[in-house]
Formats: sequence, structure tokens, C-alpha cells
Amino acid sequence: MTEDELVRLRRSLLPAPAAGEAVIEDGARSSELTPAAVLFPIVRREPGFTVLLTQRTAHLRDHAGQVSFPGGRVEAEDASPLETALRETEEEIGLARRHVDILGYLPEYRTGTGFCVVPVVGLVTPPFSLALDPFEVAEVFEVPLAFLLDEANHQRHSVHLRGALRHYYAMPYGDHFIWGATAGMIRSLTERLVVS
Repeated sequence: MTEDELVRLRRSLLPAPAAGEAVIEDGARSSELTPAAVLFPIVRREPGFTVLLTQRTAHLRDHAGQVSFPGGRVEAEDASPLETALRETEEEIGLARRHVDILGYLPEYRTGTGFCVVPVVGLVTPPFSLALDPFEVAEVFEVPLAFLLDEANHQRHSVHLRGALRHYYAMPYGDHFIWGATAGMIRSLTERLVVS
């Protein structure tokens, strides 16, 4: 991604979380959603930008073993989704907020598992150090942003879940299966870039 593409990326994002604009995952409920926020961390690397992702530990109650962005539930002390995303990122992977330049927001993402997630897109400039919370995070890895934004790598899958056929995106990368809400948020960014 060039600097011009970075400007285009910033222009494609929302300047603040937008009430009413949402991506609704197949099977998502319209009420009783738990507010949450994640950081969509784009890392400035040579020769190209990457996206930092986590592999959740297998014993967690929600989304165990899945690939995800760092983030989690909104807590009472969080003043905004941005605060939630930055706090959770620090807690889960030890990435200090001083390393994150906020580019903007994607529309809310409503999951079939009962969460209403605000994706906060941030640019992370190395060098930085990480310290993983071993209870929540099994691994951190990076995927080229160009790979994730290439629609040729976006697969459509289906599964029967709770008596209904559900559809979702997946973006397999090496040994990692990026799917569900994480893939859906990546797809949301891809679609915004196409129309911007």
C-alpha cells in the first residue's frame, strides 16, 4: 500500500462510529446485543502493509480458538468504542496506544453470537513490542493487507447452525482460517474501498 492508497483508505472510513449504519451477520438478532469494539490494526511494514491478528485460546467462552482482532466487550469505565478497543488491545497483546494512529471506523458489525462490534481502524508504526495475555491469546500473527483486500481470497462458506443455514466469509491464510466476524469486517473494508 502506497501513501496515496493510505489516504484513500482513510477517506473510505467513517470519521466516528455511526449509529444506524451496520453490517449484519447472517443469523444476527436485532435486539439484546452486547456492545463491543475491536482494533483493526494495520501495520506499516516494508515492503507492504500487514494486518495484525490474534488466535484466541481454545478454552474461552466466546469464539474459542478463532482468529480475531484484539478487542472485546465495552466496560462501564470505557468512554467510547475507541477506549474499549485500545484498552482491550493493551490487555490482550500489550500493544501500547501510543503506537496506534486512528484512521477511522467501519460500520457496526452485528454478530450471530449476540455482539454489536465497532471496528476501529488504526495504523501501527514499528518498532513496538507485544506481551500476550496467555489466558486469552494463543498467538499473534500478521497477514499482508493486500492479500486480505483481494476479493479472489474471499471464500463463501455455509453451515447449518441452530436449525438454519448460515453463510459466512473466510480467508484462509497459511495455517490460519480467518472467518466469521473477523472476515466479515475485512470484507466490509474491502467493499468500502471499492466504492470510494
